[in-house]
Amino acid sequence: MSKLRLKPLLKALFLSALTGGVISSAYAQSQPNGLETGEAVFEVLASEIALQRGQAGLSYNTYLEMARQYKDPRLAQRAMEIAIAGGSPDLAMEAAKTWDELSPISETKPKEVLVTLLILGNRWSDSIKPAISLLRQQTPAQQENTLLQLQALLAKAKDESEALRAFYEIASTVKISPNDPGLLYTYAMSAEKVGRIDVMEKILRENLRKNPNDVNSLNALGYSLADRNMKLPEAFVLISKAHQLSPKDSFILDSLGWVNFRLGKNALALEQLQQAFTIKPEADIAAHTGEVLWVMNRHTEAEEVWRQGQKIDANNPTLKETLKRLKPDWTRDDQAAKGSWDGRFAVKVTGLTDSQNQGGSGGFTLTQEALKDVLEIRNPMGGSIAKITITPGEASLERDGKVVTEIDADTLVQNTLGLPLPARGLSNWLRGEVRPGSEASIERNTEGQVSKISQDGWDLVYTWSNTNRLEKLIMTRSSNIGSIDIRLVFDRPND
Repeated sequence: MSKLRLKPLLKALFLSALTGGVISSAYAQSQPNGLETGEAVFEVLASEIALQRGQAGLSYNTYLEMARQYKDPRLAQRAMEIAIAGGSPDLAMEAAKTWDELSPISETKPKEVLVTLLILGNRWSDSIKPAISLLRQQTPAQQENTLLQLQALLAKAKDESEALRAFYEIASTVKISPNDPGLLYTYAMSAEKVGRIDVMEKILRENLRKNPNDVNSLNALGYSLADRNMKLPEAFVLISKAHQLSPKDSFILDSLGWVNFRLGKNALALEQLQQAFTIKPEADIAAHTGEVLWVMNRHTEAEEVWRQGQKIDANNPTLKETLKRLKPDWTRDDQAAKGSWDGRFAVKVTGLTDSQNQGGSGGFTLTQEALKDVLEIRNPMGGSIAKITITPGEASLERDGKVVTEIDADTLVQNTLGLPLPARGLSNWLRGEVRPGSEASIERNTEGQVSKISQDGWDLVYTWSNTNRLEKLIMTRSSNIGSIDIRLVFDRPND
């Protein structure tokens, strides 16, 4: 075959590869033609062949590098599609950002994809800027549809408070239709999370003027007033009406018990809160029930309810605030958010097949101060393997004079060292605390010491000394590569 016939064929294959996704052929034809050189075409074809051979990483990197070199968004989009198909959400987000940066301002599809990937990755705060940019390019009907999609994704958020705060920042840039009470209610709840109680109350009252039997608005406004110990008679009327409309709703029953507690009717409040907890055990309800018992000087019962709440979700904001304020004896033993741990580790991975079995051992030192963790990993002979520095939103690993940076510490360790060590949140766990930002459960022994934590897919079992020092920590989880068992033994725990 002659070169004259080969070049049109390669060009056709090249365009086919680039327009196989969501980009239209018209859009593809509007892009720069700097790619249509022989070298570029062969790079694209080589990347597709590598992908077919199972070398997705090589294909991804090639496409992303070419996208930046040739300033062509189609290549970045292709890299993103490869990352998504390969189950690498962080790489997909990186490619999506590049796709958005290289695309014409008028193109909204890259922003839609980027926002969705960020939110599905529970990076709500990072989604604010691109989401606002997207809304500003949309019609009112499109804006409402986008907000409804964000509203639906709130249920998947690991940190509801962060998600609602982000939703408020995003939704505040547009005017929400008064004909959508559900969306207005969500906006009101998001306003409360950022401290805009005035906005929340205004929206809820407007909602009730148009929909006087809106149960969610009745309960939310009544609970907000009761929780702030304000306008208690009105709060009681609002919540009572909501309860009449939905008598079996545990959250409304919790609100009714809480407003009665604020009104000084402790016995009635306790009865209603215990009934609510029986219907639906929730950490919020456990917090309220325990506080009523505590005020009634029934401390042992209060602590038991709070422990049940921690088994449900130890990161629940209401429960955490209640324990911090009332300070039961077993929370006074929690150690300060600062410390140093030194010890040895052993990792064993039992794979789905014998060839996947692996393991390793060595030593480690973890120091924490303020919001920075520094984890040093050593081989069994004491030689340095790596130094990992973890701060909010970033993790860096230093090894052999080279520094690699990632968003997530666990991914960084796995990709660079090949060890499934849970670096993110490790300092919290070594203090017997849950890592902020995701659901977790805590179990305590009869002395109030943490005996087990379950979070991020890990089960942690603790062994404490008589002087309340952590002696051993066993960490296990199941994954797509098999079961992981990590054992930590401490030489110098939390000095």
